[in-house]
Amino acid sequence: MKNYYYLLGIANNANPEEIKKAYKQLALKFHPDKNNGDKFFEERFKDIQEAHEVLSNATQRAV
Repeated sequence: MKNYYYLLGIANNANPEEIKKAYKQLALKFHPDKNNGDKFFEERFKDIQEAHEVLSNATQRAV
């Protein structure tokens, strides 16, 4: 199981605003369009998106 908090570089008790802020910063940094379509950045970006989706949903975050 992935540690979504670790992927976003935030504490396990981060609030929704901290989650959103971390996501935005990392999404800009790892977006494939900003990194010439490099596969590493593409995969990392997908992980960041997944982490944001899960942590933004209170029900999924509780699991």
